[in-house]
Formats: sequence, C-alpha cells, structure tokens
Amino acid sequence: MKKLILGIALTAGSLAFAQTTTSSTMSSASPVRFGIKAGMNVSSLSNDAGLDDSSSKIGFNGGVFANIPLASSFSIQPEVLYNNLGSKVTLTDVNIGSNNYTAEYARHLDYISVPLMFQYNFVPNFYLEAGPEFSFLIDARDKYKNTKNGSTTGAESYSLDKDAFNTFNFGIGIGAGYYFTDNIGITARYVAGATDIYKNNNGDAVRNNNFQVGLAFKF
Repeated sequence: MKKLILGIALTAGSLAFAQTTTSSTMSSASPVRFGIKAGMNVSSLSNDAGLDDSSSKIGFNGGVFANIPLASSFSIQPEVLYNNLGSKVTLTDVNIGSNNYTAEYARHLDYISVPLMFQYNFVPNFYLEAGPEFSFLIDARDKYKNTKNGSTTGAESYSLDKDAFNTFNFGIGIGAGYYFTDNIGITARYVAGATDIYKNNNGDAVRNNNFQVGLAFKF
C-alpha cells in the first residue's frame, strides 16, 4: 500500500510540475491535456508449470491520464489504471452422448497500474509509444465455471492468499494510438511483464503479459 500511495503521489506531482512549467518553457508546444480511457485486456501468464493448458483471459482496464508535451512531436503520458489481468485454464472438455461438458477456471489478478509512456507523433493524430509500467496488486482470486452444452451449470469464486504474490509488478509497454477527432481516439498497447508475480518461486518465473485495446477521451 505504501508503494501504491508513493506511485500515485509521484504521478500527481509530475503532472502538477509539468503543468506549471510547460507554458513558460515551451510556448510552442500544445498545452497539457487530461483525459479518461477504458478498454479490453487480453492477458496471460507465462511459464507457469501449474498452468500447462493456460490460455488468454479477457479482462478490462480503465483510468485517467495526462498528456504532457515535451516538444512539437514528443510528449509524455502518465496514467493511473485499474487493470484486470491473469489467465484462463480449461480443465476438462468431455463429450458424453450428445452433451458436451467443460470445466474451466480463470485466475484474476487485479492491479492499480501506473504506466509512463513516451509518445512520438508522426502526424498530429497518430502516435507510437513506449515506456515502463509500475503495478501494485490489490486482489487475487480464482473463478471456476462448469458448463453443459455451452450453458453455465455452476460458478464459484475463491480469494487467494495475497501474501503468496509479489505486490509490485514491473512491465515494459509499447503501443500506438490514433485520434479520430481532437478529443476521441483508439489506443492499443502490449505490456510484457519483467518481474515474477510469485514470492519465493523456486521454478521458472511467472510473468504477466497483456494486450490492451480501448478508447481514450481528452478533455
């Protein structure tokens, strides 16, 4: 929690500093703009020996950002996002007579993420970006679901021991975006995890990997 508070405080501080200095030192650049964004996550966990049949899980993200011009074509964009990550595993897939039975579970890892993206605008409405992402785990749970012929017959959710996970997660993101108007745009980003999600892991490191796509709105 201390790391989460520190991360948000640093982000807020950088926004305030940039807003007060940009107008005086970079009069040719555009003003700082704030916005909101939301979208879909397609996440997975890499190298988890216990999840041999692991596949991607659909989740969501949403939060706020500030776009801070550094020059006519360069800007920095800090964000604070709620990120639902994890993976999905199909346990069984059995055909009995004319019926199909499937059991699967999804591991949900919820983070508060603070990306810090450096953006280059090839044209005013299109940009490429890259930068680090700092995330802080706030919840971990497994959700089980049984289905018969595509219809859910039972669903349960279990909280996991957060002490078994590393609270801090670090990743590197690359992405692109296009603004249809001065306010509304579409964004895409891939974030590769660089740290193990588990504490005291004696096997291969297990890392978050996530592809995001969504919409952004600048005020």
